[in-house]
Amino acid sequence: MYQFHQKVLFKHCDPAGIVFFPRYYEMVNDCVEAFFADVLDWPFEAMHQTGAVPTRAIESEFLTPARHGDALVLDLRITGLGRTSCSYSITARCGDETRFTHRATLVNVSANGRPAAWPAPVATKLEEVKDPT
Repeated sequence: MYQFHQKVLFKHCDPAGIVFFPRYYEMVNDCVEAFFADVLDWPFEAMHQTGAVPTRAIESEFLTPARHGDALVLDLRITGLGRTSCSYSITARCGDETRFTHRATLVNVSANGRPAAWPAPVATKLEEVKDPT
């Protein structure tokens, strides 16, 4: 499991002082980007020279509002791995309370936008960190 820490900032909030839901997707993307750099040693700035990892499917559930100043911890788990894709889940917590859950599938694509096999070192690392359940 990979952990990403995110303080809820003013820019994340709507006038009611809670996180405006599209901002959660920015937090999720920041978590995924950090995971690719920190765990897979394949930062987006390197990857995007020859391809990308667009989202094929996405599902989120917003359970409890997050407020300005909250300290969120996003727990990312790789839940599935294919030749060209991987699925992951994120649970975002503040203390013991779950704020949102998120599931998505990414597809590795080449420069022409077609699905491409994961580079061997990336595939190996994804397999190593994949949740066994």
